[in-house]
Amino acid sequence: MHRLSFSGLLSAALVFSSTPATAEDDTELAKQLSNPVSSLVSVPFQFNYDSGYGPDGNGHRTTVNFQPVVPIRLNDDWNLISRSIVPFIDQSDIRPGTSQSGVGDIVQSFFISPNQRTESGLIWGAGPVFLLPTGDDGLGADQFAAGLTGVVLKQTGPWTFGVLANHMWDVGGGSDPTDISATFVQPFINYTTPDAVTFALNTETTYDWVENEASVPINLLATKVMKIGERTISLGGGVRYWADAPENGPDGWAARAIVTFLFPKR
Repeated sequence: MHRLSFSGLLSAALVFSSTPATAEDDTELAKQLSNPVSSLVSVPFQFNYDSGYGPDGNGHRTTVNFQPVVPIRLNDDWNLISRSIVPFIDQSDIRPGTSQSGVGDIVQSFFISPNQRTESGLIWGAGPVFLLPTGDDGLGADQFAAGLTGVVLKQTGPWTFGVLANHMWDVGGGSDPTDISATFVQPFINYTTPDAVTFALNTETTYDWVENEASVPINLLATKVMKIGERTISLGGGVRYWADAPENGPDGWAARAIVTFLFPKR
């Protein structure tokens, strides 16, 4: 049902997509979206469905990530980019016979990034990352964590490729905190067509050094920048496959849909 609804929404939106006069601008916006430290203000809503959780494999989780990206110009040479991930989670049978719904832990990253590329054409950013223990019971670590994050990428023609990574350690938490020492690595490669369609392949690998367990989802996505009325958005989705996951974690195929509101400079 959800897949059919999204497919219908995408088809309807394509009818109102960019005219040829704005296609070049839309393609440039699509390339900026592929750059995690671009100067583009964007507000993505990412819808995820995963299954196969729990000892019997019957658990499932729906996660809606609110992910605003706000660049702040510090001076002629440097930008500060704020990237937030606020998850809203609904899950059942992760622990058999139980269900939880509410806000998860927020991940807040800050990247200091130069306005100009390096001589070799590389784009980079680095800074602190924080895990804020905002999660409701059963949906968070009940633990504050902090660490370092960085991204490096290159854009050449229609291609964007690079890697984003972070590592966080626990700092302190509530009454039932979870030990945290986790590395996140996201290599990515994107291809943007002249019609502002971007095809993306990436992984969102997390390694838990406390439990010595890895989570390795492989994502294949397609998105398109378009205008509906006066509003510029990016709309798309795709599938992912869990190549590896902790015991009782997700399994097999999963789905993702993305709606991103763009606020380009006038």
